[in-house]
Parts: sequence; structure tokens; C-alpha cells
Amino acid sequence: MGENVQIVEPCNLYECYLGDEVFVGPFVEIQRGVKIGARSRIQSHSFLCELVSIGESCFIGHGVMFINDLFREGKPANGDFTKYKETKIGNRVSIGSNATILPVEICDDVVIGAGSVVTKDITKKGIYAGNPARLIRET
Repeated sequence: MGENVQIVEPCNLYECYLGDEVFVGPFVEIQRGVKIGARSRIQSHSFLCELVSIGESCFIGHGVMFINDLFREGKPANGDFTKYKETKIGNRVSIGSNATILPVEICDDVVIGAGSVVTKDITKKGIYAGNPARLIRET
């Protein structure tokens, strides 16, 4: 854990890395191996599963869900970590409340609208929204 980290209880943190000045709101679960960069904020009721990394100065809104199991065989992977996929979030990314983030890569300087579902990699900075999330405007 970095310096000046703020954690509001209750929350569940399992062997994760929190950079300097990270804020974690109440009712958040961050699973084993998750990395959160300096000055990022994780708001209440969000879930960050294994294999997620978040860059610096990011904002994760209330109730954001990260997914690492795509149910490719029509059922959960049941702990078979070889079937789980990674999610990488760049720097200065803002994700609106109740968004769902599947295993993807999101580049730096992206905004994801509230309630959006990100199903594919985002390689161009801009504002994305919808289900599935699409580019609304370049920035």
C-alpha cells in the first residue's frame, strides 16, 4: 500500500496493490493481484476482480463491475484461472457509475459513460457510452 491511502470501511481488499493517494470507498471489493495506480479513486459498491490493473489518476464510479470470466463454455470457469482474462485501464480514465467492463484494454484519457458496457478494446482517447460502448466524441 502506498502513502496517504484512504479506505472507507466496510470493504474487502485481498492482496491488492494500492498506489499513493488512492481512495477506496465503502462496500468495495478488490480481489487478489489487482493494481491501482496513484491518485485513483474507487467509489462505493464497485467490484474489481483478479487480473485488473488501473492506471494513475483514474476515477471508477459507484457500482462499476469488472468481469474476468466470459463464460465461454456456457458456464463459470469455476476457479480455472487459465480461462480468466485480463483488463488493463490506462491513465486518466473515468468510468461512470454502473458501467460493466469486460476483459479489455482501455488507453489513456478515456471517459466511459454511466451504465455503459465495454466489450472491446478502446485504443483511441475520447468519450464512449452505450451497450456496447461506442465512441461518442473524440477529445
